[in-house]
Amino acid sequence: IYLWKWNTKVVISDVDGTITKSDVLGQVMPLVGRDWTQTGVTRLFSAIKDNGYELIFLSARAISQAYLTRQFLVNLKQDGEALPDGPVVISPDGLFPSLYREVIRRAPHEFKIGCLEDIRALFPPECQPFYAGFGNRDTDEISYLKVGIPKGKIFIINPKVREPPIVFSLISTLRFRGK
Repeated sequence: IYLWKWNTKVVISDVDGTITKSDVLGQVMPLVGRDWTQTGVTRLFSAIKDNGYELIFLSARAISQAYLTRQFLVNLKQDGEALPDGPVVISPDGLFPSLYREVIRRAPHEFKIGCLEDIRALFPPECQPFYAGFGNRDTDEISYLKVGIPKGKIFIINPKVREPPIVFSLISTLRFRGK
């Protein structure tokens, strides 16, 4: 259980394709012992946390994948640095409905928007808890815009870029130095 103050600033991160290098392989590779994470992601999110922000890890994965997803995030370490603690929010749907929504309909934002609206409703109405969002798809951007994150604070990781450490280090240097 996470207990935050009413004025907490929250940074949201998608998991697959954002923390991992790809949507599908990011789920499979850790199961066979391969590191498939974006380089520099623990340093980025640690810098965000060190600057006073809280983190939410959001995934449209099925509820049956909740334990594996949490374990993956808790055990993620790069250069001796762990991913900061934060709630992991997963779709309450089963495997097949989640896959259908994500793969066939290409609409993971339907779950994410509803979920984030429910979280925002836990804060006072005049408060905007969501400060920034990280994702890898246009549906992540749609989700974050819908819950009030300004476009300039939405960071979409380009899967075609082969040097994500540059992206993550620039973001942590330029965007998260103090509130």
